[in-house]
Amino acid sequence: MTNITKNEFKPNYAVPPGETLEETLEAIGMSQQELAERIGQPLKTINELIQGKTAITADTALQLEKVIGVSAEFWLRLEQQYRETLARLYEQEHLVQILPK
Repeated sequence: MTNITKNEFKPNYAVPPGETLEETLEAIGMSQQELAERIGQPLKTINELIQGKTAITADTALQLEKVIGVSAEFWLRLEQQYRETLARLYEQEHLVQILPK
């Protein structure tokens, strides 16, 4: 029987998809304010997306796709990976606290 090792990257940090959004806005020369106006969201919401305080929903991902031209699937995948990593990091920290030393 052959064992196949599956390499998976599991970072010890979480990068909010908002960082990619911020970099994308910079690359296309669009301000957060302009994005907010074009997708009909308050500037505060855009800022919270960028900081990772607010999740990118399917509706927001579709709006970003229309305005920025980057697929909704891409944004949703980034969001899912971010939330999964946060959960994994939280769980690891929790296990460290409850395991005997």
